[in-house]
Amino acid sequence: MRHTSAQVSDTGVWAVVLAAGASSRFGSPKQRLLLEPVLERLRASCVDGAIVVLGAHKLAVSALTVHCSEWERGPGASLRCGLRALPPEAEAALVALGDGPDLAPEAVDRVVATWISQRAEVVAATYGEIRLHPVLIDRRAWGRIPDEGARDLDAVLVPCDDLGPPGDVDFVDQLPENLKPKPKPRPEPWS
Repeated sequence: MRHTSAQVSDTGVWAVVLAAGASSRFGSPKQRLLLEPVLERLRASCVDGAIVVLGAHKLAVSALTVHCSEWERGPGASLRCGLRALPPEAEAALVALGDGPDLAPEAVDRVVATWISQRAEVVAATYGEIRLHPVLIDRRAWGRIPDEGARDLDAVLVPCDDLGPPGDVDFVDQLPENLKPKPKPRPEPWS
């Protein structure tokens, strides 16, 4: 079922998608290519809804958005903007990166299931023992997010090695093949 902000699950978890950066290494707003694939993967998971945090670029996306005027302070500032925009019924936020097009819905579901069973304040997916995204932050920890983001908060780790990492596209040559812009065919020369 496709949704933007409608509640289709009842986990108490909403996704906060961080997409506020300037994309300076990419050379253009990479969010135009990468956000919708991330949102589609979140729609296939158990989260109740999603909010996209924008900053450097205005974009039309198929989810609720919030503009973070302090995005240049770091990912933590963007995350705090997203957390403030969540509905009151949100008990936890699942943080995903807007430039991680390979995010597995199953990784989201595992992280959420671990939070439901353990009620840990922070739960994070790991791939090859490396902590990456998604990261779930219980409402109790929202006030402790530094400008650098949630990376330094202690977390219960959930192995997701079998699913593959979510990706982190910084340069055009890192785009997955299915997201690379297709070259326009050259017209036939006049004879």
